[in-house]
Amino acid sequence: MTSSRAGPTGTTSSPFGSGSSSDEFLYTPASDRSEEDGPSSRAARPTAGALRVQTDFSNEDDRLGSSDDDIDDGYDSYDDDIRPSSSRDSQDLRKYTPREEQQVVKRFDRKLVPFLALLYLLSFLDRSNIGNAKIAGLEEDLQLSSSQYEWLLTAFYITYILFEWMTLMYRLVPPHIYIALCVLGWGLVASFQSLASSFGALVFLRATLGVTEAAFGPGVPFYLSLFYKREELAFRNGLFISAAPLASSFASSLAWVIVRFSSEGPIAPWRTLFLVEGFPSVIVAVFAWLWIPDSPGTARFLDPRQRMIAQLRMEDISSSAKGHRTSSRRRDGSFNWVEVRKTLADPKSYITAFMFFSCNVAFSSMPVFLPTIIADMGYTSLQSQALSAPPYLLAFLTVLLTAYYSDRHRTRSPFLIAHALLSATAYLTLALTGHYHASIAKPLQTTIRYLSLYPAIAGFFSAITLIITWSMDNRDAQEGKGASVALLNLIGQCGPLLGTRLYPASQGPWYVKGMGVCAGCMVLVAGLAGLLRGMLKTENRRRGKQGMNKGGDVEEEAFELERRGGGEESEVLIFGEARRRGRFRSRGDGGVLDEGYIL
Repeated sequence: MTSSRAGPTGTTSSPFGSGSSSDEFLYTPASDRSEEDGPSSRAARPTAGALRVQTDFSNEDDRLGSSDDDIDDGYDSYDDDIRPSSSRDSQDLRKYTPREEQQVVKRFDRKLVPFLALLYLLSFLDRSNIGNAKIAGLEEDLQLSSSQYEWLLTAFYITYILFEWMTLMYRLVPPHIYIALCVLGWGLVASFQSLASSFGALVFLRATLGVTEAAFGPGVPFYLSLFYKREELAFRNGLFISAAPLASSFASSLAWVIVRFSSEGPIAPWRTLFLVEGFPSVIVAVFAWLWIPDSPGTARFLDPRQRMIAQLRMEDISSSAKGHRTSSRRRDGSFNWVEVRKTLADPKSYITAFMFFSCNVAFSSMPVFLPTIIADMGYTSLQSQALSAPPYLLAFLTVLLTAYYSDRHRTRSPFLIAHALLSATAYLTLALTGHYHASIAKPLQTTIRYLSLYPAIAGFFSAITLIITWSMDNRDAQEGKGASVALLNLIGQCGPLLGTRLYPASQGPWYVKGMGVCAGCMVLVAGLAGLLRGMLKTENRRRGKQGMNKGGDVEEEAFELERRGGGEESEVLIFGEARRRGRFRSRGDGGVLDEGYIL
């Protein structure tokens, strides 16, 4: 066979059904939403034979090093009448090497995840900068009481909870449209906060901000699960969620600059802060529309072959002992409500959601109260803005390291339990220092309290990352993952209703009660994580025993699938290394389940 581009052989994967006829293996190249194809471009399209991929890949390195400009236009558009001429050709089209797959993953790491992290940074910045605005004059100018300030925080989370169902919109609306509209929405609302002249106007804007951010943030981990395998997901979620502590650090630093240079200006510093930190989202929304892919096969920053590989690698790889492909995705592409009901009936979903609830008590309260807590230690408003940044920088690095090693070791619970207990210990130290402050020297009090903020913040940010990832790790269907995230947030985001009321002015400057509640919640996170680990471990053993009873030897099944090739060949090749290391488990129906549930 001949081709204008070489493509290496190796691992195969099939998104198609079982069977061996060539008609079953139609590969339809993904569109990149280009409108440039006119009659002339149609005439220039290659024939079916030109789409066949060469199987002699002596120039693999040259092809791998090609740029996005070196593209065979024959892959760029849909054409139902282009099919491989034989079953062998269809297998060649689906073959790719681990190196090619790694290149696709790296491209997503460089092009997609950082952009999503930027969007989350902007959203978290607009959500939490009210804490900086408070000590920059907001409370005095609008004559807010402590109770009214708490309602400003609570109003955001009330609508945030009520609109958690919008996570499922990622499955129903093209993401490049949906995400761009969300970014535009919260950018406008956050900017309008600078115009508020009363408590009523500001509480309305905060509630609207909750709607726009609920539509975006909670669904992004689900969106990322469309591009990454479960063993790759924690680190990418970590990269995304680490934007939250980075945003908090950036907000504190920016607030310090704004307060310092606009205190004598015509606009109140807190109004300038809302405007400067809110309006950039409006501009970025345009880039979100142009850059966000709707699926792995439509990413414009991938070349055509990489789009094919990106799509194939994410297809369901589970199969039964007879080689019949099992997939929770409907062939007609319709929404699978069965998977949603299955997720809602699973007790494990609720354990994860209550973990998220407990962790959110700390996650939602500290970013908006930290400047006030530090100011109550005896620092000025300007000093408090500056001292709020370093704990978040440590949290940013900790989240990335935790997510990386969690993926590398393919486990969540040990890291989650360790961080939850670390954060609980730090909160308990803060509570005890406040309770026994009379017997502790003032400089020592301040040192202990400030240093304890570092592990407390790093702990709950890392725990949040792992909880969100763990909730989707053991769901195969897109609808199941989406429902899991929706349930996680529906229950978990009730935590801020408690967290935003933990630090009233009447409890200052020690906030013993609030610190004690956060410590207890983080202990509960650790306990629930241990319970869920035990349940998953038991289920893995049960399914392993059932698989061995029904299917016999997993090695024989894997080699049989490899011998057949066709639709199930990818399962053996992709997980060949795991099989050689003896890391396969048996599934209950006799099929192969890669390592069972992630613990």
